[in-house]
Amino acid sequence: MFSARLSSGPLSSFVCLPLRYAACAVLLGAVPATVWAQQVAPQSSAVVQQPTQQQAAHLKDYSRSNSPLPNLLKPYSPQEVPQPNLGNSPRIDSLMHDGKIYLSIDDAVALALENNLDIDIARYNLNIADTDYLRAKSGANILGINAGIVQNTPGGGVGGLGGTVGSGTGGTTVAASGIGTGTNGLAQSTLGIGAPITAFDPQVTSTLQVDKNNTESTSPFSPVPVVAQNTYTANFAYTQGFEWGTAVNLGFNNTHVTTNNTTSLITPQINSSFQFKVTQNLLQGFGSLPNRRFISIAKNNREISDVAFRLQIITTVDQIEDMYWDLVYAYENVRVQREALAYAQKALSDSQQQAKVGTVPPIQVVSAESTVATDQQNLILAQNNLQLEQLLMKNAASRSIEDPILAEADVIPTSTMQVPQEEPVIPMQDLINQAIDHRAELVESRIDLNSRDLSRTAVRNDLLPTLQAFAYYGGSGVGGDINPLCQTSSGPCFNPATAPPPFKRGGPVSYPSTLNQLINSTAPDKGFGLTLSIPLRNREAQANQIRADLEYRQAQVRLHQLENQVRIEVRNAQFDVKQNRAAVQAAQAAVDFARQTFQADQEKLKVGLTTQTAILQDASTLTTAESSLVSAKAAYEKSRVELDRATGLLLDHAGINVADATRGRVTHLPNVPYVAPRTDVTPPGQPATTPQSSQPQQQGGQM
Repeated sequence: MFSARLSSGPLSSFVCLPLRYAACAVLLGAVPATVWAQQVAPQSSAVVQQPTQQQAAHLKDYSRSNSPLPNLLKPYSPQEVPQPNLGNSPRIDSLMHDGKIYLSIDDAVALALENNLDIDIARYNLNIADTDYLRAKSGANILGINAGIVQNTPGGGVGGLGGTVGSGTGGTTVAASGIGTGTNGLAQSTLGIGAPITAFDPQVTSTLQVDKNNTESTSPFSPVPVVAQNTYTANFAYTQGFEWGTAVNLGFNNTHVTTNNTTSLITPQINSSFQFKVTQNLLQGFGSLPNRRFISIAKNNREISDVAFRLQIITTVDQIEDMYWDLVYAYENVRVQREALAYAQKALSDSQQQAKVGTVPPIQVVSAESTVATDQQNLILAQNNLQLEQLLMKNAASRSIEDPILAEADVIPTSTMQVPQEEPVIPMQDLINQAIDHRAELVESRIDLNSRDLSRTAVRNDLLPTLQAFAYYGGSGVGGDINPLCQTSSGPCFNPATAPPPFKRGGPVSYPSTLNQLINSTAPDKGFGLTLSIPLRNREAQANQIRADLEYRQAQVRLHQLENQVRIEVRNAQFDVKQNRAAVQAAQAAVDFARQTFQADQEKLKVGLTTQTAILQDASTLTTAESSLVSAKAAYEKSRVELDRATGLLLDHAGINVADATRGRVTHLPNVPYVAPRTDVTPPGQPATTPQSSQPQQQGGQM
């Protein structure tokens, strides 16, 4: 702080000495800081305007502060946060051939890890948690983090008992961290409260002031009609708190006073003083736990943000895999409907030729035309659904679809479903144990429970009275010169016997001599004592302590409830796998039966034992059965994905590197199990694939 009241008159030479070594450095340093800030602004805006290039996600350790060395102004300069990267990764271009994107499920997952905006939004929470930790290390309270899941990608739902995770815009599932943010729908209002914490960051304050004060005298005893007094002030203070409840205060004050008052003994008069004081909490606020509570909670929140980001990856990968199988179903369904339409059109042509020669009645032609119209409608519906699924996949696997080439490109799935000959057998209890150990929601709740335990211990400490021990040492000094105008009725007012010790031999006394008095015990100021503050009845602290314990017990029950929910989800996911596998087998049997019936009736048609209408009905039945088989296989693949999500092993089984997802650049291509390459779709420039048996990882359960 700098305040000044100036008028005419020269400044005393006293001002230059302290200002030369302290105040002038502050004042002159502030000027280049302002100019520097003004120069940086246009440069940073110029950087913002440059086109964004594809690069790895910006993940900087914001838990570390800027060092003041060698640039003393760096801690007071803003850090520029890079603009979001809205460009797609080069992987999309490498998968595009002749205006089509040939996409395997492994590539779809890799693209999502690099480009999906849900993951990109959640990635910022890692840096935000770092800033909270940095803030806590200064002794300030924390602001909390958002550990919710972002699910704003259309087309992908996540399983569970209710079919969704319950998230909303911007990751608005309840966040497992912060103050008052709530965990799993629970109150968290007492997290972090407790005894006041003195800032751990040292703080230096100063007051530099120039004052010229002229006062008109109204007393008959005043020696002058207008008393003029010039005061120059240079005060400095240093404060810092420590983790054990210790606070250090150092004050250094200087004044320089000149006056025309003839009754003043010394003019100019220099006064300097300092005091060093140490205060230690003995009851409330004693020890490292209540004073480091925000640091401990912030560290736990940082761990929660890592776990929450892993959960975000699991959720998004779950979505992408489900969307991919929807795309595969839509692609296969178009093929099935196109084949059905082609056969119906051939049957119509045959019926028309036979009707001309009178071998079939005209009504059979009408029946064939009706079948063709129905199959055309089914094909249009299937094609529209395929276009929608392609659009949803491109949106989920890219940051932007503004590029017209990308927007119009067809997505050709190059992976297909593979149902293993035998389902891996893992005891149900082993699956449940895996889920209890790996589910991110449970890990978050356990870390949060630890934060609550730390907080309630600090709240218990807040019940104690405030008892502080303090000790201080200081001194004061006086300097200047004897006022030559100082007169009394008996003569000059200076008397060596009654003058201050430095003036026993007269003046002047320099400023360095004044400072020397602070440490040579000329006028020491020292002491120690205790300060006790007892809040009578103490109802606020009692309420906080009880509430903190109640919230902790509530969180314990909620954790147990989540464990029960996970157990049910695992069992339900395993039931779905068995049910969908049975559905695949039934659908395959229906396809085989429909195909054999169709072929048999075609042989009968050749010898006149059946009609074309019956053949069309057989073809329709076969089309429906083939479409149902594709749908059943897609449901089976989704159920396997859901089982991996329920056990918390989705990333491990898919070979996903979390570090790649954190950086936003995939260097290890995922390897999704129970997948086979398609033999009828081969990207240009690549050799044709042959069916290979996938080696699924050990997952599943009792069949």
